[in-house]
Amino acid sequence: MIIKKFTGKTEDDALKEVRAELGAQAVIMNVKKVKKKGLLGLFSKPTVEVTAAIEEEKADLSGSSAPKSRIDLKTPDNDVLANGGSRPKETLHPGESKVQRYKDVLTDEEYEKLHPEAKKKEEASKKQSNDRIDNLQVLIEQQLKSVMDQDAENAAKAGEKKESGNKEIMSFIKLIYTTLINNEVDEKYANDLVEEIEKLSKPGVTIDYLLSNIYQKLILKFGVSSGIQPMEGGPRVVFFLGPTGVGKTTTIAKLASDLSVNQKKKVALITSDTYRIKAAEQLSTYADIMHVPFRVVYTADELKNKLEELNDHDYIFIDTAGYSPKNTEKRDEMKRILDAAKEVTAIDTYLVLSVTTKYRDLLSICDIYKEMDDFKLIFTKLDETSTLGNIYNIRVYTGAEISYMTDGQEVPDDIETFNPQSIVRSILGG
Repeated sequence: MIIKKFTGKTEDDALKEVRAELGAQAVIMNVKKVKKKGLLGLFSKPTVEVTAAIEEEKADLSGSSAPKSRIDLKTPDNDVLANGGSRPKETLHPGESKVQRYKDVLTDEEYEKLHPEAKKKEEASKKQSNDRIDNLQVLIEQQLKSVMDQDAENAAKAGEKKESGNKEIMSFIKLIYTTLINNEVDEKYANDLVEEIEKLSKPGVTIDYLLSNIYQKLILKFGVSSGIQPMEGGPRVVFFLGPTGVGKTTTIAKLASDLSVNQKKKVALITSDTYRIKAAEQLSTYADIMHVPFRVVYTADELKNKLEELNDHDYIFIDTAGYSPKNTEKRDEMKRILDAAKEVTAIDTYLVLSVTTKYRDLLSICDIYKEMDDFKLIFTKLDETSTLGNIYNIRVYTGAEISYMTDGQEVPDDIETFNPQSIVRSILGG
């Protein structure tokens, strides 16, 4: 088959050239307008290009001597034919068909009609390419899923670890709260402490850190104890107040014994508790053993006189009568005694409380004595209970310094300056 292109100003001109060269048997394959390329093409009219084909046998039978024509396919074969020569045997590249060789001059539809196998091969190639793309997509999806699954697994493990840590922290906080309540710490104060712990419960915080923190907070809330200190220019006058039966007299004996026997200080003892004869006798006995002066006073004026009489001593300890919070007469009398002493010298007041007393009763006692004077605290009978939460409750409620604590009847051994560390350890469960 011979395939050639012909051009003319119009389609008729191009077709005339086709018939003149290829004869009437030529098959018109394509007609299109062509415009010159470059700047010249902008100012020139388009020409018409006709692509025509004819079987070689038909071309030979025509016997026409065709003039030279404008051929776009400038091959040696075409040159020979154009000069009246005979076409040499056409050579093809391996695997190349004639249709493939002239594919560039055919439309897609024409090429597919003449060479349907090419379309099948192209479709097979596209399918193979699509299959490779699909396989690659599947591989990527599998890898992505693997990565996502690993991330999810890691996140789950991290979540489990975090959840485990959170559960551990929550269990610890619950344990602390339960321990405080079991040690009779007031619920309000226990909640305040737990809230402070919760504020510190951040990721990465350990139980040891939280425990150390709450321990330190309790120590700071208890504060530092100064105890009874000497006074310059005169005796240190100390009143011991408190309800009956809390151990005021024994506490006075313990403190006086340490100062007089161990520290070689001059100590004098006075009692205003004339309601209980045994109380006066008990303190007098201690005074005899320690070889220190002992006085009994019945009125506020007598107290002033005794204070002036004992002015050369380092310490003067005054025992007072316990009374019921409802007994306003005795409360007023106690107030007069305190005021009389203040007329002579400066005084310190210690409120002695038993840690075994009910919390509500302790609050009531503190409120009543607070009306008389500011006081520091002494807690007794620590050996008679295992729950020491009341010590913390009263410290927070009154804001008063805790100076001493006693844990037995032995004089002078069973008393010590307040030790917040041991109390905090006990409150936190030992």
